[in-house]
Amino acid sequence: MSAQDLSGAPVPDRVVALIVSYNPDVNTLQRLLDSLQGQVDVSIVVDNGSRDDIGLAAMVRTEGEELIALGRNMGIAHAQNVGIARARELGATQLVFFDHDSCPADGMVKALRTSLHWLGTQGRRVGSIGPSYVDERQGSVPVFVRVRGLSLTRCAKPELGDVVAVDHLIASGCMIPMAVLNDVGDMRSDLFIDYVDVEWGLRAQSMGYENFGCFSAWMQHSLGDDPIIFRGAAYPARSPLRHYYTFRNAVLVSRLSYVPGAWKCANGLRTAQKFVFYALFGKSRLQQLKMMTLGLWHGLMGRTGPFCPGA
Repeated sequence: MSAQDLSGAPVPDRVVALIVSYNPDVNTLQRLLDSLQGQVDVSIVVDNGSRDDIGLAAMVRTEGEELIALGRNMGIAHAQNVGIARARELGATQLVFFDHDSCPADGMVKALRTSLHWLGTQGRRVGSIGPSYVDERQGSVPVFVRVRGLSLTRCAKPELGDVVAVDHLIASGCMIPMAVLNDVGDMRSDLFIDYVDVEWGLRAQSMGYENFGCFSAWMQHSLGDDPIIFRGAAYPARSPLRHYYTFRNAVLVSRLSYVPGAWKCANGLRTAQKFVFYALFGKSRLQQLKMMTLGLWHGLMGRTGPFCPGA
């Protein structure tokens, strides 16, 4: 099966996996690398300054695996851009992104490729396509979400073949044709972490591309720290620092001119709900409240990049 460049000319598929790591659990990362054997042509690990004692160089040694060590944490978006540049050098036609704590099921990449090419035959301009995922700690498969009207709508079943159109996808497991990356552009490194995938998906959408969730493709993925259990439901837990980026970047992305007004309203409501929930039920509630508030303020000020204490 072949991909197409933007001119429509067929080119042989060459799928490259891009894994961003930061102090990963060794067994989890090894499981990810093993699961990608036979699913992709090359796996690139871009490490954001993990501890030396983890021994990544000894892990990434199998043929078809590469390690790029950045030496310090430069943010997930910068690491992704470094990996994208290397994938271009390797002649990738599709790039599949992964966090170090994800693990694709057997056949996940093939399922994404099959749906990607099928959508192309239907005349759809595919920006990205991603799998369902399950967090073992929560025990359920999150459905795909998109904005309709002024609210988030859950998409629990396919609308077209095996897929459903969405506004954006989480980065891990997401497949993007290299020709689309060349057209839309790389990730915004000034966001550092959080909303990087959201911003790219909305940017692609503003340029006439569509993003799709694929129901036949799935993976295991850990969302945040150990979840908060509230009224029998599990909610992702994050550190106060991570919430700084989440709330800051929610504001920054909402200020972008190409982001639809309905999405801004729906995301604003969701952000307010998250603020109240984590202020009341999150771990280290006072610190959570401080960092969420600071993130909102810095978003309004237009501050980007890594968090600088005292700045």
